[in-house]
Amino acid sequence: MSVRMAPRLPLIFLLMIHGVSSAGWDVSYSPSHICALKNSSVIMSCTYTYPTKRQIMKVFWSKNPVKDIEPPDLSDDPEYSQRLQYLGDKQQSCTIRLSHVTQKDEHMYCFRGFEINTPLDIMCVLCSDLQVEAPERVTEGHNVRLTCKSSCTLTDRATFIWYRNSQPLTERRDGNNQLLLQSVRREDAGRYSCALHGHSYISPAARLSVTYPPKNVSVSISPSEIVEGDSVTLICSSDSNPPAEISWFKENQSSAVGSGRIYSISNISSDHSGEYKCKSINEHGEKYSDAVTLNIMYPPKNVSVSINGSAEIVEGDSVTLSCSSDSNPPAEISWFKENQSSAVGSGQSFSALQSGRFYCEAHNQHGSQRSDAVTVTVHPGADRNVIVIAATSGGLFIIIIIIIWFIIVKPSRFRGETPESRDTEEIQYTTVQYHRKKETNRPEDDECQYDDIRVHQPDAAER
Repeated sequence: MSVRMAPRLPLIFLLMIHGVSSAGWDVSYSPSHICALKNSSVIMSCTYTYPTKRQIMKVFWSKNPVKDIEPPDLSDDPEYSQRLQYLGDKQQSCTIRLSHVTQKDEHMYCFRGFEINTPLDIMCVLCSDLQVEAPERVTEGHNVRLTCKSSCTLTDRATFIWYRNSQPLTERRDGNNQLLLQSVRREDAGRYSCALHGHSYISPAARLSVTYPPKNVSVSISPSEIVEGDSVTLICSSDSNPPAEISWFKENQSSAVGSGRIYSISNISSDHSGEYKCKSINEHGEKYSDAVTLNIMYPPKNVSVSINGSAEIVEGDSVTLSCSSDSNPPAEISWFKENQSSAVGSGQSFSALQSGRFYCEAHNQHGSQRSDAVTVTVHPGADRNVIVIAATSGGLFIIIIIIIWFIIVKPSRFRGETPESRDTEEIQYTTVQYHRKKETNRPEDDECQYDDIRVHQPDAAER
C-alpha cells in the first residue's frame, strides 16, 4: 500500500528559548519549547534577574541580532507594532504576546535589557508544519488509518479535529492524532484534513480513494419514442472504482454487439427491436444492468389479403376476407371495393356479399399501405336451384335402385338353393296364361301367375 502525504504548508512555529546567566544577570524562558499554529497568538514567557544595586534603564525585544550591531526595537517596526504586546515590567517579567503568527515571523529574536547598554539574552524562532498522512487507496470493506503529523510537539494538550471534503467529522474529535476508518465504505472516499480545536486554520487535504466493484448499473434510452429511421443512443450508467469497462448485449445473441459507455444506432429499423443490456466490469467484479426494450415505431408494411374458402359463391352466401399487416403501433384496417371512393368495411376481417375486387388499407400515425386486390364472384340464385334439384333427384334415383335390388332381386335369386346347386342351376322367368271356357268374357277372370321354372342341366357324367 503506497502512502501519500499532503503538501507541506507552514502552519506551526517552533520557538526555542534558551536561558542565560552571567555575573548576577539571569534570564529564563518557560516553557523551553512553544509550538503554535498559523494565525494563532504566541505567549513568550520570560523572566530575568539582575544585581540588586543595578537599575534597568530600558527593555525591548528585537530580531536577528548581529554581533556588535545594535538591534532595532520591534515595537518600532510596522510589521510588529500592531501585533506585539509587552506584558512584562522592568523588574522581573519580560513576557510578550505575538498575535496572528505567520511564516514571515520566522526569525531570531532576542530580549534586551539595558543598564549602560548591556544585552541580556537571545531567543530563536523556527518554522514547522502540519500534514495528513494517508494511503492513496483502500478496498471497500478494509480498514484504514490516517495520521495528522507535525514536526514539533504541541505545547498544550491538543484536541484534533478531522475534516472530510471540508466538513468536520465531529464524531472523530479526540486527543489522538490518528483517524481509524473500519470496514471502509465507498462513502468514506474524499479529501481528508486535520486541525487543532480552537484554531481556525485547517491542514492541507490528502485524498483517500475507496475501490469497489460495479454497482447501480442501469441503461437509459434517448429519445424516449423511437421511429424507424431515427438515430438512437443507449447510455450505460455504473458506479465503480476504478471505472468499469462496458459491453453491450442483445437478447438471443451470445456475443457483444458494442462496447463503451454509449452505444449508438443510426437509421434504426424494426430489425433492431428487442431487449438490450450492458455489462459493467472492473478488477473487483462485474454486474449486468436490467434489460431495456427498444420499441421501434414504423408504418404498416407487407399488407395482404387472404380468402377463407372459395372466392366463388352463390347469391345469398358470403366469403370472409382477412387483412394482415406488420406495423407498430398496430394499424387500423379499412376495406375498399375498386371504383368506390368510400370504405365498405373496417376491421381485421370483412364479409363480401357482392362480386367485385376488394382490397384493405392499413394505417397508423406513421403512415399507411394498401394491399393488392382480390376478386370475389357471386353466381345468380337460379343456378343454385338447378344444382340443388339435380343433386336431389340423382340421390333419390340411387336410393330407389338400391331398395328394389334388396327387396326383389336378391331374395328371389337365392330362394330354395342349396350350396351345391347354385353353380349348376339357372333361374329363368316366363309368363304362363291359361283360359277357362269362354262362356263368359270377364276380364277379371284373366290373370297372370308366376312361378319358378328350373332348368336342370345334367352333369357331364350323366350324359
